[in-house]
Amino acid sequence: MSITPQHVRSALLARREIVLLDVRDEAAFASGHPLFAAQIPLARIAAEAAWRIPRKDVEVVVYDDGEGLAAFAVEELRGLGFARVDQLEGGLKGWSGAGYELFEDVNSYSKAFGELVEHRRGTPSLLAPDVQALIDEKADIAILDARRFEEYATMSIPTGRSVPGAELVLRAPQAAPDPDTTIIVNCAGRTRSIIGAQSLINAGVPNRVFALRNGTIGWTLAGQELEQGRQESVELPGDTDEARIRAGDVAYRAGVRRIDAAALAVIEAETQRTLYRFDVRQPEAYAAGHLPGFRNAPGGQLVQETDHFAPVRGARIVLADDLGPRADMTASWLAQLGWEVLVLEGFDGPLETGSDAAPPPRGPEGRYKRPYEGTDNPQAAMQAYLDWEYGLVAQLARDGTHGFFVI
Repeated sequence: MSITPQHVRSALLARREIVLLDVRDEAAFASGHPLFAAQIPLARIAAEAAWRIPRKDVEVVVYDDGEGLAAFAVEELRGLGFARVDQLEGGLKGWSGAGYELFEDVNSYSKAFGELVEHRRGTPSLLAPDVQALIDEKADIAILDARRFEEYATMSIPTGRSVPGAELVLRAPQAAPDPDTTIIVNCAGRTRSIIGAQSLINAGVPNRVFALRNGTIGWTLAGQELEQGRQESVELPGDTDEARIRAGDVAYRAGVRRIDAAALAVIEAETQRTLYRFDVRQPEAYAAGHLPGFRNAPGGQLVQETDHFAPVRGARIVLADDLGPRADMTASWLAQLGWEVLVLEGFDGPLETGSDAAPPPRGPEGRYKRPYEGTDNPQAAMQAYLDWEYGLVAQLARDGTHGFFVI
């Protein structure tokens, strides 16, 4: 049996649970795919499918671009116990032939959402030469890098310190206790800079806040030197009450609901719905003690890579955080991305230690190298990547399935 593109689009618009699964390699996926497609290459289905798609009777629609992979993927998924697996009629060509949009690169809908946030909120930004001038004159600024610590250590803006995205509202008062200090948030490209800066603005921090326009890509294209090997993080402040209030208000404005352990147990018993449970703290905090059943997905990366962590579009998501602001800020963005997301109040009961049992990471041969990763990307590729991001708002409008809103 094959499933028509029209059926898939109808499910996305109605927010019924569905997985649209691309089983090509990531580089092929990055060349073009539907907005809400997830990607698991055929060779990784056995390792990843059950972990990323937790409910075996969810509808899964598999496609390729005529390579003959989809039929094998259907059989493998059925062999793993997935009961409702079919191919997309016509594959990728069937999707585009129906008049539907194809999006390039990876994590496309999160990146498109970031562009929409900047477009609708006018998130303020500074160009790389302007930031360099502020550094040179020793201005009162705090540069906060919203990426994973590993990315920050690989290459960073001079004087920058690591504060991964969901930590910003918690740690910004420690990084810039003087409200006259200007905060500049950067990432490698655009999305995490925009979302990070707008998080602080949404939370009403008293400082002036800017995104570094185009991140380390913009810095490099401006002919400015990045630093390598920096190890500076911003510690948690002793008092997190103000951050709790600010983040809780943002989550409320985004329509995020809160549940206790008893309500979570009721939701967990609803086996006809897919449920993702994520602890949005950093890996070391998660490993030191986390609630049973919760996987680790640091909040900034969960917003950036939602299609990877939660490929079942239409599923429920419950977030946990021992302090609260990280879950509230992450939930506020997931809600705007169209997810039914809830925050668990309380971090009580017996905790488990150690990392979660996630599948082993893909090797370099299984990953598409992003134009913003590493220090050896051609300038033409970096500029082309930026040009692609600039066009995402218009492409979202043409696609018409996203359902995003911006508070």
